[in-house]
Amino acid sequence: MRIGITCYPTYGGSGIVATDLGLELARRGHQIHFISYAHPIRLDTSTPGIHYHEVEVSNYPLFQYPPYMLALASRMFEVAEREQLDLLHVHYAIPHAISALLAQQMTTSRRLPFITTLHGTDITVVGAEPSYFSITKFSIEKSDGITTISAYMRDRTFEFFGVANPIEVIHNFVNCSLYRPDEERQSIGPKRILHISNFRPVKRVLDCIRVFALVRKQVEAQLVMAGDGPDRGPAERLARELGVDASIRFLGKQDNLERLIPEMHVLHLPSETEAFGLAALEAMACGVPPVATRTGGVPDLITHDVDGYMETVGDITGQADRIVSLLTDQSLHRRVAAAARATALARFCTDLIIPQYESYYQRVCNGYGT
Repeated sequence: MRIGITCYPTYGGSGIVATDLGLELARRGHQIHFISYAHPIRLDTSTPGIHYHEVEVSNYPLFQYPPYMLALASRMFEVAEREQLDLLHVHYAIPHAISALLAQQMTTSRRLPFITTLHGTDITVVGAEPSYFSITKFSIEKSDGITTISAYMRDRTFEFFGVANPIEVIHNFVNCSLYRPDEERQSIGPKRILHISNFRPVKRVLDCIRVFALVRKQVEAQLVMAGDGPDRGPAERLARELGVDASIRFLGKQDNLERLIPEMHVLHLPSETEAFGLAALEAMACGVPPVATRTGGVPDLITHDVDGYMETVGDITGQADRIVSLLTDQSLHRRVAAAARATALARFCTDLIIPQYESYYQRVCNGYGT
């Protein structure tokens, strides 16, 4: 198939999932055309079947804000016509779904269906804004197909927007050949706890620091913070106040997590809410047990006390206790790590999930998406 994919090209779960999906589809023989204002961070355009089309936005003085939605719609239309795309797949509802709808209406030579994948904050944060609610609901209802990454997100969409369209749950995925355990690298140096996020308040980055301060009272460990965002400064200040800054490494944004994660012993994900928990899945594939919060779509992924742990949001002591147990009880760590890897292999590997997208694409192209 010839598929156009649009996503936000910055660090964040929706862009990463969209990019990895395109790469996996290309490896399966599809022609994938990424259409965005910048090159997605994980996109390797040397991969056969991958193409990138930049959206140029006018800076005409009349416009107080550059009209990206219109420029994107025009670019989608141009690429769809020239490359004879079979469908458009947009990730994150606003503004991508509306741009896809405009491109579809501009295409008169044939049918050009579009699929919208809802990733989380496009529904729970952006879509909840009064100024965006109606347009978000409209974009969902006009999509030829709708997918989302967890049962939680499907239920929230139905509940919040009251849409009648069927929504297909297709979970996030991980390349289990790329993300895999490395016991030799893990055995070098101190025990290491990893946090990966965009450091927004919803990720509760400060909880990572508070939990680590409790862990350090019992275990000689190091905290590795991968990512960046508005809460990095406050996290660094809190680390100094609690006297643990010398044992914390702030790495900033990282492109090659498949190299970093296998060095770790525990992943800490204390989020206020998570649509799914992609960082936890990538850690599980590497045999790194996750300690997360019981929120959002995380229960779709983690089975408590089997392949990871889920504690209450804000329960600093409970999260710290779980991490300490994993870092001090070798047999427990070995059991949970093996179960985490087994879950990734059995439920979330690309060979299991990508065919679900291919099947859904075919259904939408045949008129059976909604």
